[in-house]
Amino acid sequence: MTSDIERVPNRKLPSKSAVAVYRLPGGGGFLWAVAVSPDRTQDIRAQTRGTLAVLDKYLADAGIDRTRIVKAEVVVTDHDNKPAFDEVWASWMPDGFGPVRSFVESRMPEGDLIEIIITAALPA
Repeated sequence: MTSDIERVPNRKLPSKSAVAVYRLPGGGGFLWAVAVSPDRTQDIRAQTRGTLAVLDKYLADAGIDRTRIVKAEVVVTDHDNKPAFDEVWASWMPDGFGPVRSFVESRMPEGDLIEIIITAALPA
């Protein structure tokens, strides 16, 4: 077992993690997290807000905030939802702190419209 890596197992599939945190020996490190909306019955805007709220909790649990996100990978079921996603994202992400971000379309489980994977830097 490695003590420098903390993992939060996925509730439904413990063989994968929802969050992984690596702390460098001298301080700092990285947080990786993946989230989907807790309510998969809603439209893309509401699912995006739900997904971002899950990420906020993961960040807070690690003692950091949105300004520490350096990379975001956004997966959606319909690329035409990008303008609606961008609207919600712009209201969530503080100006000047936007991470490198990709936006791709993929098939996902029934009801999921969005999944977001982030990498965040832990302070030194």
